[in-house]
Amino acid sequence: MCLLSRVVGPGYVDEMESGFGYFATHDAAAPDTVARMIEERGHAAVLFSEHTHIPAGPQPLGPGGGTLPRKYWHTYDTLTTCMVAGMATTKLRVGTGICLVVQHHPITLAKVVASIDRLTGGRFELGVGAGWNDPEIRNHGVDPAERFAVMEEYIEAMRQIWTQREAEYHGRFVSFDPIWSWPKPAQRPYPPILVGGTGPKVFDRVMSYGDAWLPNYGPGVLGRLPELFRRAEDAGKRVRVDLLSVPADPKVIEECEKAGVSRVMAWLPSAGIARIEREMDAFEKALADMRGE
Repeated sequence: MCLLSRVVGPGYVDEMESGFGYFATHDAAAPDTVARMIEERGHAAVLFSEHTHIPAGPQPLGPGGGTLPRKYWHTYDTLTTCMVAGMATTKLRVGTGICLVVQHHPITLAKVVASIDRLTGGRFELGVGAGWNDPEIRNHGVDPAERFAVMEEYIEAMRQIWTQREAEYHGRFVSFDPIWSWPKPAQRPYPPILVGGTGPKVFDRVMSYGDAWLPNYGPGVLGRLPELFRRAEDAGKRVRVDLLSVPADPKVIEECEKAGVSRVMAWLPSAGIARIEREMDAFEKALADMRGE
């Protein structure tokens, strides 16, 4: 069993937590089953990925240039999945890793996020990103070149809806006169916003509207944390780092802890229960080995 941290505030901890990311597909272990397993094993969170679709083609390519795994176009809707996982558990934090914000309408997305947060008792986390698959983004009527600006406006508009009795927003990409929209989120002022990505301007987005940075583990990521923490301190802002794609390697996990990572998460395979259990076992063994258990 892994060591769990004590939660000291909405989305914040005083020791490093653990959790998992999962592409919940219709032909793999059900998300409620996986969520219960994660909670029973003492982990803190599960984040579900999102793709509404993948444009058809002979060989879809991923962000790194390799062939895209079929799970990308077989996933359940991520927000529905979060609701199912939240209802199947009592303490586990559930969220998106990530929600492709520009593929939603902000008024509707604000309503769904608030509803999930209320119905799960304030256990929802909104991991956000603008996407990398240009044809997928265009199919939602968004110019890929403007996707980050669109995402920023959408999040600003949603924050108004979550926090104001009469929300109003007027921007370039979304505009509405005063509206009433309930429920408001259970967490105040709203669920933690985890900003995905590793691009050169990602810290600008974290500082603008994020509560945490949510990158995938990879070369150079840990080395960037001092800059983020320094910028946050200068701004008088508290920012955490939640790390996906962490390998089952005690040395890597120890490096994450020393660097100030708040939560380490490994991806689970979109597969049956037996394989998922093996992957969980391996990650938990690495956590235990790192802590000398």
